[in-house]
Amino acid sequence: MTTPSHLLFGLPLLSLLIFSPLAAAAVALLIGREQLLRGWTLVSTTLIAGISLPLWWRFDSSTAAFQFREHVSWISFLKIDYSLGVDGISLLMVLLTTLILPLCVLASWTYIKVRIKEFMVCLLVMESAMIGVFCARDAILFFVFWEAMLIPMAVLIGVWGGPRRLYASLKFFIYTMAGSVFLLVALIALRIKTGSFSLEGMVGQHFSPGFQGWVFAAFFLSFAIKVPMFPFHTWLPAAHVEAPTAGSVILASVLLKMGTYGFLRFCLPITPQATIAFAPWMLGLSVIAILYGGMTALAQNDLKKLVAYSSVGHMGFATLGIFALNPQGLEGAVLVMVNHGVTTGALFICVGILYERLHTRELGAVAGVGKTMPIFTGFFGVFCFSSLAFPGTNSFIGEFLVLAGSFAHSKALTVCVVPGVVLAAAYMLRVLQRVSFGGTDNPDHSGLADLNLREIVTLTPLLVAVLWIGLHPQPLVQVLHATVHQLLQQVGPALSAAVALAP
Repeated sequence: MTTPSHLLFGLPLLSLLIFSPLAAAAVALLIGREQLLRGWTLVSTTLIAGISLPLWWRFDSSTAAFQFREHVSWISFLKIDYSLGVDGISLLMVLLTTLILPLCVLASWTYIKVRIKEFMVCLLVMESAMIGVFCARDAILFFVFWEAMLIPMAVLIGVWGGPRRLYASLKFFIYTMAGSVFLLVALIALRIKTGSFSLEGMVGQHFSPGFQGWVFAAFFLSFAIKVPMFPFHTWLPAAHVEAPTAGSVILASVLLKMGTYGFLRFCLPITPQATIAFAPWMLGLSVIAILYGGMTALAQNDLKKLVAYSSVGHMGFATLGIFALNPQGLEGAVLVMVNHGVTTGALFICVGILYERLHTRELGAVAGVGKTMPIFTGFFGVFCFSSLAFPGTNSFIGEFLVLAGSFAHSKALTVCVVPGVVLAAAYMLRVLQRVSFGGTDNPDHSGLADLNLREIVTLTPLLVAVLWIGLHPQPLVQVLHATVHQLLQQVGPALSAAVALAP
């Protein structure tokens, strides 16, 4: 059943978004010429991004209800349905996914030189699965999309990655598959209790504290690996360093967000009592991630490793905001998710641009490129300032709201986070200084070419997003208000009970 107002070209909008990449991948399999294949993938991902824009125009931010709903019985005897819908949180995640994919294609235009058809098909299949994760309203449908994105990502790393690509791909696959087992067990347990795989049917149920605790623990292992939270982060640097540029961008911009999205979509509304009970531990791990990610990034000389470890710290801010369990923290967490996708995706593209020219990512080897690549340095500088959450850039508003939420929850906790903010400034200013100016013994970069038109076109939308969100974040915050309020209402009774029982 589909509401007519949620149709586009006479087709259900969400299903159109999910299955258009698969249709484009099927066409790509029939294309033989490499340039035509690249062009087709770019056009198709750009059209899919355009198709996703009506989600923003038609979305009613005054309600927390899921919109653009589709519901069809799928496997009736198991009560598994094809059920889709988006709220304020999933809306932003879907738009982030669709808008980042054309840039991944452009970033791979000359970087990928072998098995181009298979590479483009992997990108398209992964786009379909990622959109499906953020739209699914049935637990098994969610799990199907969750697993579907795993294989093409592992293939991207294993086939087109660096010298240790097989190690990185296998490590990524094993970690995420292990987490998926716990997720499936939790979903089956909830199905036995509720009699349905509907996510709406799982919310608001009065599960016993013990049952909630075990389900939360299973959810935690699955989602913490995906974020990744400390100490489950060890797969991330290897995956980022070995992945091709597009793979690193997708990992940073979208895949990591699926872990925090899982906490928001499953843990808070389905296991509210366990969420309250485990919140202090989650906040502690978030603070450790922020500090550990910052200190480790500061010690790196490989640009990709530096950006990868910075992601551990940034995602620590997201989980900190989630488990502060107040409006500022939750809204800030979602904004951190979106802004990290924009900024870190842009930084990985910049690192890829340098690697294509110099075939190295070592800071000493790329030092001083600002003299011969001033346009690149301009873009790179803005993204570095965004990464350290400089006021006026997109990352500032997200981290500001998270810190406000953290302060409202615990002043001592916020004091512990402050060194992480300082560390972010230290490692990003260090890398910007080294890349732009270097020292007195810089390598000879006189033969380097500055950004070409394709590279400028790739980076410009991300630059616009950094400045637009930084200077005018209200539209994104407004979209989140109703959804965040409803989430807190779902956790509210358990939170009130915990406060009443506190000494």
